[in-house]
Order: sequence, then structure tokens, then C-alpha cells
Amino acid sequence: MTAASTGVRAGGIGMTGGWTFEGQPSPIGAGTMTLVAGGSFCVSSRNGDILPGAAQGIYYADTRLLSQWELRVDDGPIEELQVVTGEPYHAMFLGRAAPRPGQVESTLLVTRDRYVGGGLSEDLVIRNMSHEPAGLVVTLLVGSDVCDLFEVKTHRVHWVADVTTAAEDRSLRMFSVSKARGARVTAEAGDTPVLAVPAPRMLLFRAVVPPRGEWRAALKVNPIINGVETEAWYCHKRLTPALAEHAGRLFEWDRSLPEVTTSNAALGAILRQSHQDIGALRLFDPGNPDLPPSVAAGAPWFMTLFGRDSLLTSLLVLPLDPGIAYGTLCRLADLQGTKADPMTEEEPGKILHELRYGARPDSAGVGGHAYYGSVDSSPLFVVLLGELRRWGLDTEAAWRLLPKADAALEWIERYGMRDGFLWYRRKTDQGLVNQGWKDSFDGINFADGALARPPIALAEVQGYVYAAYLARHYFAREAGDAEAERHYRGRAAELRARFNERFWLPDRGYFAVGLDHEGRPIDALASNMGHCLWSGIVDRDKAASVAGHLLSPRMFTGFGIRTLASDMGAYNPMSYHNGSVWPHDSALAAAGLMRYGFVEEAQRVACGLLDAARAFGDRLPELFCGFDRGEFNLPVPYPTSCSPQAWSSAAPIQLVRLLLRIDPWVPHGKVWIAPALPAGFGDLRISGMHLAGTRVDLDAREGSGVPHVTGLPGDVLLIPEPRPPTPSRTGA
Repeated sequence: MTAASTGVRAGGIGMTGGWTFEGQPSPIGAGTMTLVAGGSFCVSSRNGDILPGAAQGIYYADTRLLSQWELRVDDGPIEELQVVTGEPYHAMFLGRAAPRPGQVESTLLVTRDRYVGGGLSEDLVIRNMSHEPAGLVVTLLVGSDVCDLFEVKTHRVHWVADVTTAAEDRSLRMFSVSKARGARVTAEAGDTPVLAVPAPRMLLFRAVVPPRGEWRAALKVNPIINGVETEAWYCHKRLTPALAEHAGRLFEWDRSLPEVTTSNAALGAILRQSHQDIGALRLFDPGNPDLPPSVAAGAPWFMTLFGRDSLLTSLLVLPLDPGIAYGTLCRLADLQGTKADPMTEEEPGKILHELRYGARPDSAGVGGHAYYGSVDSSPLFVVLLGELRRWGLDTEAAWRLLPKADAALEWIERYGMRDGFLWYRRKTDQGLVNQGWKDSFDGINFADGALARPPIALAEVQGYVYAAYLARHYFAREAGDAEAERHYRGRAAELRARFNERFWLPDRGYFAVGLDHEGRPIDALASNMGHCLWSGIVDRDKAASVAGHLLSPRMFTGFGIRTLASDMGAYNPMSYHNGSVWPHDSALAAAGLMRYGFVEEAQRVACGLLDAARAFGDRLPELFCGFDRGEFNLPVPYPTSCSPQAWSSAAPIQLVRLLLRIDPWVPHGKVWIAPALPAGFGDLRISGMHLAGTRVDLDAREGSGVPHVTGLPGDVLLIPEPRPPTPSRTGA
């Protein structure tokens, strides 16, 4: 949602108070800057340098094209002054060179105007503020290891032995024969000669900057993929067709978004950042340019299509742009499993885990290669299709995707079900050990800290399957297929009853994380059960106890819900999945709380997350440390967190939806809207929200549960009250 703020509100947001490898991502370092464009990205220091020995670099097609890009003036580094950001793919780095002999302060301003897209383009300007000319030696140190993204991500970086460097006219060409990948770096500097030096790898300029004048150079990095060099999208103040198309799409998307006007300036800034980040993470299918975009999971490590991540992100941003959900479903449908392959864990009907384009032996070439090792992508595919239909996806489009949903359900029944639950276990030792959203090797554990052994049936996954059965049952009802309707309704009821019996721990008052290989309940107190509230699988007589545990000091930090309670054996607030806070996880739990009528509890979680976003510069990271707000009054960053990260960027949009209690059911001609804005939150107006195939305006005032809505089609009835908590929806 595009957000425009009117007025300023002091204080907090509202209320007071062989493929994906194990291990955590390699740190990108503090004080970094990430630029993103269509699957390519650049991670650098804030002075513009890309430093070797870290995870910084210029990446394209899951390959680090350059691992070093260091500017020196008279052999001295550039001191950072400021970073001026523009579009997600553009930034200007302002710095100054070291003082010259005899000077107390520097008189040389250095600007690096950088664009990322299919490579990199940088306009370098050195301005001389002195009355004397400045003779300078300017060098750009360049390095390339041609590493696969996963090699960087998992600390397995090595110098590729066959990376050769050739000096050509004003350029350096670095290329790996074995990987058929590399990059060409070129420079233009007017009349200044450019010396390309292959060892050490550098471009050297002997420049003279006139008094009160400037010197310019234009630098460009072109990728070489499968032996073919292509031009970066932005080249020396000239838009290439690729970037012109990319920029045009982003501009048109911005124009199409709903606009939020709010008296809460903090909320307005957070929503602006969310919409910018989601726009930057959209992915377009080059083979089908008319298809709406899907969405990548996040930068820097996950700039590709995922199953679980892209599906959940699409669901969370439905009020912003339902087209992303449709594009994601179509792209995943095209890649749905068709055969049994233990190495990739592909099976007929299964929805993939992730798509990659790196130079790996098992690569399928420029079309990418898919890994299918997630247990939840398949049910979430069906859930998203059902929810998109509820928002108003037209009948033809929905029925075109329904056979793919049926194939996903068939995979669940044929390959994943055992004892009435959906289980996972990797097929070889190359895949992920844990295949739910907590997919680190130690992410699923018992209360005493012992690791759970697969096969594992996760609690939240059973909720996803339950919601998928219900979504399919409503499709059957709409089609008048009474037999299918009874079948899927019956399967949902059986699963719900079985789940509430087997996963419930009556002596503790909460649900087990899952069942282990022996069928034992995995008894840790964890955030997974918040997803169970969201899906609706929890019996009402157990919901109050679940809500109490989620909001207890053991779980709720004041900024969000911990992934693991503070008194569990594996608890570590600085871990990846065992005590940290994941915004999307907390946002889904908040939606579940609201679904079951725990309004104040949902408000507390929502306001805590929005306060965290404000503290992080209006952008929620992938995760942050799970320290209590009473101990540290600011959220503590997790050092390797992706930012922007899709489902975290989508979380504020979901929070607005749940606080407005928007629950459409367009095929049945109804939409429930009953705002529950907390005290101090301010008023909201959403103009042009996509709903029922049209654009709707919604006004909500703090303290009033009655919305003012205009633009609804005549055949859709507005019900200004919360929808009764029936087991038929996965929204707020």
C-alpha cells in the first residue's frame, strides 16, 4: 500500500507496552547496503566498496560475479559521508578522499552513482573544492571468485583455480572455464588514459582535477553466463531496454497500488517501505511477459522463487496486490513435480521448495533447477488459491489452476500421509533435514533441548493441510459437486479431530511442535501453534490456553513472539530458530489470535511488531534476537538477517488487514469488515484497495468498529462486524 501520512503522532505505533544447505547464512557485515533488481543484487559497504573476504559482492544468476570492488585515491580509502537512496536498484554513495599533503581537511568529494541490474553501472565523480589543481592516482581494485551463491552463503568460499584475468582495451575480463561464467569490467574516463592491470587486478587512472572542477569516469560490469556476455541494464546515463522495462514496470505497479492515508506518521513510513520492498522483490517470467509477477523470498540470499516463502508472502500482501498471488501460483504450477527423483525430492504433484540458477553440476541451464524438499509448499499452494478466490479471482482463472491444486492434494495423500498426518523425511543426505519453515538442522527440538529425529509431522503443517481441504471443499460447493464437497469436508473434520487429540499436551496446556519418528509428541513450547490458530485447526476449548502461552513472558518479548519459549532447553535468543523473533511468524500468530476473538492480544503483537519496524528504520528484517523489551528497549538485530525479506516486508500489510478485520468471501457475495484499531493508533483511509474485481475505498476511525466503505459491487454485501470464528478461513 502506498502510504501518505497526515499529522505526526508521538511515541510508539499504538498501544504502549544439495541445494539449500544446513547452517546459518554467511554474515554480510554491519553497515552494508543492498541494491536489488530482478534477481540481480549488490551488497557493499556504505562507502560503496565491496570488500573481499566477506559475503559482499555483485551477484547475478546465483553467481558472485565480483567479490572485490575497492576505490582508492592516492592509495587511500574513501571515507563514508552519506548514502542517498532512490529506487531499489539505485543509490549514490557520497564520500571524501583523505586530505592531501599539507591539508588539514580533505577538499575532494567522491560520488559513486550506482545502478544494479543484470550487472552493475557506476558513474564516478571526484570534485575538487580547492583553488589548486589536484593530480591524483585513482585505482579500482577488482576481484572475482565466480562462486556459486550457496558457496558464499554457507561459508564454503574458495578461489576458483581456473578464474583467469585478461587485460583488454580499457577493460578486465575475469572468466572461469569450468563454470562458463565470469564478468567484464570496462571504464571510460574522457581523455584520461585507462590502464587495465591483470595482476594485481585493477583499473588505474592518472587524473588531474581542475580547481573547483571535477573529473568523471564511467564504470560497468557486464555478466558472462554460459559463455555469453550481456550488457548491464544501465550504462553511462543510458537506459538499456532491459532497465527501461524494469523501471517502467515498477512505476506502473506503484501507480496501481492502494493508497493509505493515516494520522499515524510511523505507520505511514512503515507501509511505504513495505510496498517499496515488495516491488523490488517481484520476479517476472521472461518466457511469459504477460503473466503477473511472482515474488522472491529476499535479499541477499534468496532472490529467487520459493514455494513456502513466495506463497505465504503472496497471501500476506493480498490487500496490496492480488496479482502477485496469481503470478506466484501460475509460476509454481508450471514447475509442479511430475516424476519421482530422490536427488531433488521431486514427486508428482509436489510444489517446489526453491528454484536456482547457479553453475552447479546438476543445473538445468538457463531455465534453472528446482529442489522440492519442503513439506508445506503443497498445502499452502491450495490455501492461497482458495484465499485468492475469496478475494475475487475470476472463475475462469481459478478453475484453470484447480487441477494443479488437486495434484498437490493428491501428492499429500499419496506420498506424505501416514497415520492421518502429513510427515517429512529427506530422501538423500543432500537435502534439508527439517523441511518446515524452521528448516535449520536444530530447529525442531524437545523441551529438554534434544533434537527431534525425522520422520516428523509438524503441527502447523497439519493446519495448512486442514485449511487446504476446506478451501477445496468450497471449490466443490461452488461447482455443485456434492460428492467432492463431502469428501474434503470430511477429510478436514477427521484431521482436525485427530490433531487436537494427538498434538495436544493437556498437562501443559499447549500443542506439541510435532510428532517425531516414533510418534512421540515433540513437547517444546514454540510459536508453531500460532500458525495453528491462523489456519483454524485448533478446537475452541483449547484456544484460550494457546493464546495465554503465546502472550506469556516466556514467549512474548514486547516486540514479537519468540520462536521458542525462554525456559526451553534449546533456547537462545541469538539463534536462528530457537528463541529469535520472526516477524511473519508473529504476524500469522496475531492473525490467528484475532480469528479466535482475542482482540487485545492480537493488538499487542501487532503494535509490538510495528514498533520493532520503526526501530529498524521502518523495515522489518527477516528475524531479530528474542531479548525481552524490558531488558533492552530496542530490538537487537540478528547479524545475518536478510533485508529486505519478502514475508517480513509483507508482515505490516497483514497487520493492517487483521486490525481492520477484513474478511472477504466474494463468491458468496459477502465481505466482513470490523476495524479494531488500538488506542493511540490513529485513523486509516485506504483508497483503491483491490477487492471483488474492482477498487474499494475504506475509512476506519480509531475507537470505532464501524467502517465506511464505498465502491463495492452491488452483489457484494458489507457486514460491519467480525466474521464468526468458523473453521472455513485462513485470513485475519
